[in-house]
Amino acid sequence: MPFSTRTRRSRILIAAVTTVAAALAVALTLVLTVTTYDHTSPRAARAEASGSVAGTDCRKAKCVALSFDGGPSPTTPELLDILKQDGLHATFFVQGEGHIAKYPAILRRIAAEGHEIGDHTWTHPRLTDLAEADARRELTRTQDAIERITGKKPVLMRPPEGRTNRNVAKICRELGLAQVLWSVTAKDYETTDSALITQRVLDQTHRDGIILLHDLHKGTVPAVPGIIKALEQRGYTIVTVSQLLAPAEPQPGMVYRP
Repeated sequence: MPFSTRTRRSRILIAAVTTVAAALAVALTLVLTVTTYDHTSPRAARAEASGSVAGTDCRKAKCVALSFDGGPSPTTPELLDILKQDGLHATFFVQGEGHIAKYPAILRRIAAEGHEIGDHTWTHPRLTDLAEADARRELTRTQDAIERITGKKPVLMRPPEGRTNRNVAKICRELGLAQVLWSVTAKDYETTDSALITQRVLDQTHRDGIILLHDLHKGTVPAVPGIIKALEQRGYTIVTVSQLLAPAEPQPGMVYRP
């Protein structure tokens, strides 16, 4: 075999091996940074816990958690009126800049009326894109503001866009924050059609689910009464995230996803 031919084949072989190695490295990186964090479902968390539950016991009742991201906002008081009228409590994952900082009185009302408050960062960045110190600052600044206004530090957080990895999990574990994802999204940020928002929620809801809505978007709050009525007609009990987990306690760093 001519030397030039052997050389070409060697180069092709080296290139192929290099390509495969690079692909494996990327795959390994994705595994390490995206999937290697502790996660569980509300049902599994309950199954591993024991003890009594004050109020609704979701081991027996057909529960679904109702949660709102991105507030407080000018539309939040109307939502609170609706929930109060129906005797319901929800979980609010609140944001700092333009929200907590601008509407502290609304946040105070959320807490005073018995709703659950979680951390949704200060400026809503993808935490997975940030350096560890910056991600930590996004969470601690919001935690501190919530505690200063309500007197209670949150133990739940929701990563913007649901983006998390083992580094985010590590930070949350150190800060005492459990991560909460969702199973139902109406994508209410892309429509003002309240009927469509309602239908999207109802189409996706199953027992032990977590509904994600945004109280700051125009079509969302008007959809809530119809969502509540339809869910209750279907036999659901609407609860907070922590009620959905009980008797399990939210574990810092853990990702809860239905």
